[in-house]
Amino acid sequence: MAEIFVFGSNLAGRHGAGSAAEARNNHGAIPGKGVGRQGYSYAIPTKGHHLEILHTTTIHNHVKDFLKHAEENWTDTFNVVAIGCGLAGFQPETIGPMFKGAPKNVKLPPEFESYR
Repeated sequence: MAEIFVFGSNLAGRHGAGSAAEARNNHGAIPGKGVGRQGYSYAIPTKGHHLEILHTTTIHNHVKDFLKHAEENWTDTFNVVAIGCGLAGFQPETIGPMFKGAPKNVKLPPEFESYR
């Protein structure tokens, strides 16, 4: 049973700012790894290898992978930040609905909770 910090990342795994820096500094995010479980963190990419903003379809696919992982690891608690709503520049109404149907062990930020 673990508390997992879920953050927005880039595919290059440059965890230099925002929630990615928090993940690197305090939750075991691995430099160079931009997707998936890393220590007590989970990276959902919103930017590409060259820090370009990813298409929402691509982000949604990564969110689906995360939700499957959370469901399979039901004893862990996944604390999601408002991914994509900082450095990537998306609005909560664009990203929040991607988390519809999230399992109970996924704690969404206030910006996304109404989309559950």
